[in-house]
Amino acid sequence: MDDEHRTLEEIEMIALGRQSIVLSQAEKHAVRKAHDFLCNAIEQRQRIYGVTTGYGPLATTNVDPKQSSLLQQNLVYHLCSGVGEPLSHRHVRAMMVARMASLVRGHSGANPVLIDRLQGWLEVDLIPLVPSQGTVGASGDLTPLAHLARALSGEGKVSLRGGHWIDSAEAHRQLGWKPLVLQGKDAIALVNGTSTTAGIAALNATAAQRAVKLSTLLVLLYAELLEGHREAFHPAIGELRPHPGQQQLHRWLWSLSESSGALIPWQRDPTSLPDMGSDIQQHQPLPQDAYTLRCAPQALGAAWDVVEQHAQTVRIELQAVTDNPLLLVDDDTILHGGNFFGQQLAFASDHLNNALIQMALYSERRIARITDPQKNKGLPAFMQPLDTGLHSGFMGAQVSATSLVAELRSHAMPASIQSIPTNADNQDIVPLGTIAARRASTSLEQLYQVLAIEALVLVQGAELKSAHLLSHASKTLCAWVRTHAPPLKEDRPLSEEITNVANMLADPDEVAPLMVLLGASPSVPPRSSRM
Repeated sequence: MDDEHRTLEEIEMIALGRQSIVLSQAEKHAVRKAHDFLCNAIEQRQRIYGVTTGYGPLATTNVDPKQSSLLQQNLVYHLCSGVGEPLSHRHVRAMMVARMASLVRGHSGANPVLIDRLQGWLEVDLIPLVPSQGTVGASGDLTPLAHLARALSGEGKVSLRGGHWIDSAEAHRQLGWKPLVLQGKDAIALVNGTSTTAGIAALNATAAQRAVKLSTLLVLLYAELLEGHREAFHPAIGELRPHPGQQQLHRWLWSLSESSGALIPWQRDPTSLPDMGSDIQQHQPLPQDAYTLRCAPQALGAAWDVVEQHAQTVRIELQAVTDNPLLLVDDDTILHGGNFFGQQLAFASDHLNNALIQMALYSERRIARITDPQKNKGLPAFMQPLDTGLHSGFMGAQVSATSLVAELRSHAMPASIQSIPTNADNQDIVPLGTIAARRASTSLEQLYQVLAIEALVLVQGAELKSAHLLSHASKTLCAWVRTHAPPLKEDRPLSEEITNVANMLADPDEVAPLMVLLGASPSVPPRSSRM
């Protein structure tokens, strides 16, 4: 795959079915070359793990090459032991893209027909039913990837174009395809890698980046409603504490707030004390704000650093070959090692999860302050402008935000330190990266629900104050929210509106007009992308 084309954003677009994959001739050549090399090694009856031996602690068994198909089939069968709810449509597609990204580098020996079929499945939007639980991520994501391999072989359940689950054999008949016969190294090349974790983590990466940017816009509107001091956003503050994330947040907030007439402007010239007539003069206006406003660059900047570190780890993983054994064709070498061990993604996902929980907590604290009439600069309690008390406004929604944060906190235990030996102690350490990535994905969903509640609350507040004084960014945010939810006058159920706004905030295309405010390009990709 061409590295310059494999961006996280493109992985996301492919996972969402909004972009296609085109393999280069160089990639196809690399796959054919590695497969030919493998076939030659098998003909020479070389001892190759998982190809002419058993698996795991059973690798002490030599297997004649004539049993190749049965060996590969049995690998898939014994690993199809996943349980739990199926992975989401987008997670499965992301997993398939990540597996292709590894295989087409030409060090796995997979049959070119297998690569073509994976590409075809993505093109027609055919996905296997992949149970979400059952992998430890040590020898790669064996269990979920085995369910993909089983479906490619014409067994198990699949969904075509988002439809109901049907037998894989029936889907093949509908498409006029013959199920694949996995042989050589096809099955082990499919299952023996980190691609489930990497695919989910890739989607987490882009969603987390957008969450920080959305939080930045919400913080600005929150600061304007509270008539905060713009001074806290001054970039010179970040220059004296040069964490990249904090500096980025200072740049964003300083630039976005330039057009605001609602913030207390920064004055270069210092003010002097008045003639007090006594030693002290109490009950004067605070010269600086509560931490939810004043420390926004520091709080969100720290989150941005974690998000970017996680994204970089995922980018590297998507450039990697993560199965075993590895074929170095030009060196006429086959190496047995542990590139399938997903520790990097496990650590990165757990670190990301902590940042996501903190972001949700920060949002919930902003909601709490802005809905409290003792602290919100004259706004009505819970943003209810009509017969407050008879109507309760966003009181229930604020409780929901609190509940979501409490639930997120209960899921904060890192997965990456929960190693349990398995596989007859062959896998005596395991990274559990898939659990960590899945957990971060769930945290992102709940974070977006909290952000949706905050957006509804803040936009209501903007309409109750002098909206014409708001910055251009806040006016744009308010208009965007109003395309998805009407103002709250009399009390009404808000569950569906919160869910809808959360879904729209999480959609890269829907939220593109807001991302442009922070210098990001709209998410309007080409129909195809080279990998």
